[in-house]
Amino acid sequence: MTDLPATMSAVQLTGHGGPEMLVWRDDIPVPRPASGEVLVRVLAAGVNMTDINTRKGWYGGEGRAAGWSGAMAFPRIQGSDLCGRIVALGQGVTGLALGARVICPTNQHEPTDANPIAFVSIGSEFDGAFAQYCLVKAAHLHDVSASSLTDIEIGAMPCAYGTAHNLLTRAQVAVGERVLVTGASGGVGLAAVQLALLRGADVTGQCSLSKSGPLRALHAAVLDRESEPRAQSFDVVIDVVGGEHWQARLNALRPGGRYATSGAVAGPVVTGDLRRIYLNDLTIYGATHQPGEVFAGLVTIINTARIRPVVSKTYPLRDIAQAQADLAAGRYPGKLVLVPPEAPL
Repeated sequence: MTDLPATMSAVQLTGHGGPEMLVWRDDIPVPRPASGEVLVRVLAAGVNMTDINTRKGWYGGEGRAAGWSGAMAFPRIQGSDLCGRIVALGQGVTGLALGARVICPTNQHEPTDANPIAFVSIGSEFDGAFAQYCLVKAAHLHDVSASSLTDIEIGAMPCAYGTAHNLLTRAQVAVGERVLVTGASGGVGLAAVQLALLRGADVTGQCSLSKSGPLRALHAAVLDRESEPRAQSFDVVIDVVGGEHWQARLNALRPGGRYATSGAVAGPVVTGDLRRIYLNDLTIYGATHQPGEVFAGLVTIINTARIRPVVSKTYPLRDIAQAQADLAAGRYPGKLVLVPPEAPL
């Protein structure tokens, strides 16, 4: 650790608000790992709506600005997607090697007696990947050195693909089932389409037709975002959109169908008919907490390169405001990725 630089470049979030709250700094002390921690040199960091929502304080709800797990400490280095290489190990860390390429889940299980599914989120409860270096508990890191995917491709995957894999696992998507994925041109939606196809499902992606090219390349069916899905025609709906058409997605489920959600980009407050839920024996899943074995399953998929993420554009880390604006405007399908300045080691 004596060869590590004293300072690093990073983007600090100085408070809840707009992009003006993102401040570039070249003088942030490089953290040193404590017992059980690992210092990672960041190679790539995906851009995600969760970072934008956290910046805005959206998770507090009802006018209360907050991060994932309540009030945030500022300044905070955000960045919920991490692909990096280990450059220093804290005391007691075993099973991880210097130089290994690693990732971690966005939401990390830290159970308490009061809350057995409690979690903390990288870039919200502790500093994340919008920097040259990042500290992570060793217990949450996974080695992806074996993967043939690039650093940028892997940096696009932990948040979106972890979320999508969790949604499909929670909804128990099986071979031959008909699955509707909303927001299917976005990061999580396109990941869900790819992962559902990998499971052998018959997948329809709902999105703007102008951004449906990646779905057609995957040989998934496409439904225009303004169209209403046919009633009782799907076994599973994976929804990251929410908003005013929520009831139509419930109506699209066959009796005994399953609905899973982990996003609300079109609006978090929805109106629906409870009769459609209980008369059709529907099951609704909210999916944020990821059991360790779920993310480990994604790591296996990454290490065997069974799918390749769609990365539409990369940006220097300093251009984070533009990258987030492009994401929020939905200008590109798939993922956008930030690349920090090259760091020593």
